Amino acid sequence: MHYVYLIESERDTTKRYVGFTDDMKQRLADHNAGKSKHTSAHRPWRLETYVGFRNREWALAFERYLKIGSGHAFARRHFWN
Repeated sequence: MHYVYLIESERDTTKRYVGFTDDMKQRLADHNAGKSKHTSAHRPWRLETYVGFRNREWALAFERYLKIGSGHAFARRHFWN
């Protein structure tokens, strides 16, 4: 299974991140351990939501979509509190 996930900083809820992984549990642990240069400054992180895909290419395409303008709007409407 391939996952697109959305995480939010517990310290600053304006800090959000969208990513892709094949191991959701390990990836969240990596973010909270500071192993990602993009998220290490805003630890700890909490998982807001994730979407699972059987097809890797579809998951990567959805992740790319969520990182552009119309995808940001979609995520705000459907995923973020």
